[in-house]
Amino acid sequence: MSAKVPKFKLTRFLLDAKRNSYAGLDDNAAILNPLLKGSKQLEWKDGDWFYRDVYYGMSLFTGMEVVYYRGKPIWSMSYSGGTQSDVKAEETKIIYTFLRSALMKAPVEFPVRGPAAFSNKNLSYIMTSHGILESFWGQEEVSADGICRYALTFAGGLVR
Repeated sequence: MSAKVPKFKLTRFLLDAKRNSYAGLDDNAAILNPLLKGSKQLEWKDGDWFYRDVYYGMSLFTGMEVVYYRGKPIWSMSYSGGTQSDVKAEETKIIYTFLRSALMKAPVEFPVRGPAAFSNKNLSYIMTSHGILESFWGQEEVSADGICRYALTFAGGLVR
């Protein structure tokens, strides 16, 4: 990690940004006029720190998160995923509500997605990752009654 930006400050900001955007507020955190036409854009700012999450799609989506420090991009993550093709709109809402609950439990040491495992009633969340905050990739899944209903892949790290 750069001497100018200690890792603990980046991890703390990521936790706050995610909890104050999609994980905590769903699309209610989206700004009205996104930079890219047709996208959803969520933002969070705290002093010198700024977070932007831009994505396209709903049941199948792709996007990118970027953290800026003093106006300079320092960390980024791309992601792509969604629900299985046979998942109906009502089930999608349930899955995404559960997913946001998992994302709110992101571990302080690796606040990229959710915890390694989380469950509630018949739904379970599993996240596997490789690497460290500075350079990583991984995937997550949500299963209902043991059957995968949602999957996402992600990759990212420091911007140099």
